[in-house]
Amino acid sequence: MQNSSPKKPDLSASDDDSEGLSDVLWGPGRRLWSQFRTDLMGQGPDKQTPRRLVSHFAILIVALGILLISRVDLPQWEIERQPVLPAPPASPTPVTLSQLVVARGGSAVKSSGPLIRSAVPFTTIPDRPRLDIVTYVVQPGDTVFGIADRFGIKPETIMWANRDLALNPDMLRVNDELVILPINGVYHEVKKRDTLVKIAKKYKVQPADITNYVWNNFENEGQILVPGAFLIVPGGEKPFVSRTVTVYSGTIPDSARKGSGTFVWPSSGQITQQFWNGHRALDIGSWVGSPVVAADSGYVIYAGWDRTGYGNLIIIDHGNGYRTYYAHLSKIFVRTGESVGQGQRIGSVGNSGNSTGAHLHFEIRVRNVNRNPFGYLR
Repeated sequence: MQNSSPKKPDLSASDDDSEGLSDVLWGPGRRLWSQFRTDLMGQGPDKQTPRRLVSHFAILIVALGILLISRVDLPQWEIERQPVLPAPPASPTPVTLSQLVVARGGSAVKSSGPLIRSAVPFTTIPDRPRLDIVTYVVQPGDTVFGIADRFGIKPETIMWANRDLALNPDMLRVNDELVILPINGVYHEVKKRDTLVKIAKKYKVQPADITNYVWNNFENEGQILVPGAFLIVPGGEKPFVSRTVTVYSGTIPDSARKGSGTFVWPSSGQITQQFWNGHRALDIGSWVGSPVVAADSGYVIYAGWDRTGYGNLIIIDHGNGYRTYYAHLSKIFVRTGESVGQGQRIGSVGNSGNSTGAHLHFEIRVRNVNRNPFGYLR
């Protein structure tokens, strides 16, 4: 009969059994520490450089960096606060810009409503009207029409203010000095027995228009006019006076050609001056000797030199109330009393008479009333 005694525990158990016992005695913290030690000492199964340790240290460094940055005191930038304007007192009307400006300590400005316009640092200075008379020196290529446009006045104003142009608007030469008024109207030289009422009536204005104009320097309407003095008549007008040429007055033969009422261009070239109140014709600039033809069929009633400023002139009566004028010619190829056909050459472009530069001065008159040739030429 064998003795039955209790068995003692085997202290030489395996490592796995030992670790299991330690887990029981020390809890789950034991396993974490054991794993960390194995990785640290490189005693794991793979025996490699501890990669996990590197990741742990990286996480630790990042955490320490965040902690340090959070404790750094950054500089504080303080923005100066603008004082808040007190609100204007309650009012039944909207707040205007002037009220706000006064509240800021400035001067009041006008406002057209409750909308507030922002301040603009740039100021546009408006063009102010000219008040004085100026003298203009004619340049090459100038025309009365172009000069008037440059100064913002009508060409008639320039013509009426300069005696030579009033007699012949074509008489414009380089270096001529022209009087340029500051306003549309007439430049009148006071004569003996002139009165304010007579001058106003002559130019179709009111006496007050003359006395109220600053340049005239009137103290009252009863001021005595001094002969030889000049006045500006604002808005004044002079009547157009046609130059009269003594033409053939005999009977036109029945065999003379008659016009068709349509007109061809009498010459080729460039329009240097158009039709306007002071120049009721077309100026066609060309070279001396350029052909000039009859704009329509008709009968020559004048061919020769004219003393009124036309120079060498041809006038054709077309037998239907129309007459055409061809002025400043260098040569004339027809004679008075001769019939001509439309398009027939009658002369050459020139610079004769009161003329500035070679050109043809061409007029169309209907019962001695000047018409704009542009409305008839084709």
